Amino acid sequence: MSDDPTKAFLTDDPVELGSILFTMVEPTRGYEVEYNRWYERDHLYSGVMIGPYSLAAGRFVATRDLKALRYPADSPITPDPQTGSYLAIYFILARHHDEWWRWGRRQVKVLIDANRMFEQRTHVHTQLYNYEGEIRRDADGVPAELALDHRFPGLAVVMGKTSGDRAAGLATLRDKIVPDVLAGSRAALCLTFTPFPMPPGQPSDVPASADDESRFLQLFFCDDRPEEIWEETFAKLDERYGETADVIFASPFVHTVPGTDTYTDELW
Repeated sequence: MSDDPTKAFLTDDPVELGSILFTMVEPTRGYEVEYNRWYERDHLYSGVMIGPYSLAAGRFVATRDLKALRYPADSPITPDPQTGSYLAIYFILARHHDEWWRWGRRQVKVLIDANRMFEQRTHVHTQLYNYEGEIRRDADGVPAELALDHRFPGLAVVMGKTSGDRAAGLATLRDKIVPDVLAGSRAALCLTFTPFPMPPGQPSDVPASADDESRFLQLFFCDDRPEEIWEETFAKLDERYGETADVIFASPFVHTVPGTDTYTDELW
């Protein structure tokens, strides 16, 4: 048995995060409740979680008050700060992304043929991302694989674009900048991802991606609701990133409350 208790039960094929599906969607106004119920009671499971190699899922929402904290106002990710109310994040097991995608592509057709999709919605940003690594505030903090199941009170989504070589920029963020952001803050964990184009067979209503070679995604999981710490931790993150990267989208989110219509009347 290992002397390290965190590794005592690990095998040669551990459960590891490999990639994610990030999908930010706007329901058509007047259909908020119907969309929320369809997604959490059917689509989250039938569209992803019953499939092979789906590791975890989390649903989040940005109310009008949270969206008021978004920046920049002219983000290339959303047409305006008030668009993009619901976010679903799916963790996919490492080394099995291709099998996962093949199943998902088939399953979308199954659901379409069964009339189990929801037309009154718009995909704002739906993208596959490769996991690049974690940065923890605490040495023995929540690991990446448990981040969604831990249900942190707040989530800050940050999308950026490196000014030069992306690998070098991400290394600077990982080794110098982000640890300083987390130190002494109420943000406990940062996960970093890089996009790759949606493979052939993606749903027709999912927009094509852009600037995949320079963009990155960071998910900051927080011990408090994001609006309570936004000003001190995230409001000037673009200044702290300096010449290393430009923040092209920063937004707070909170978990939805499964089985309820909580927040559906606070979107706009």
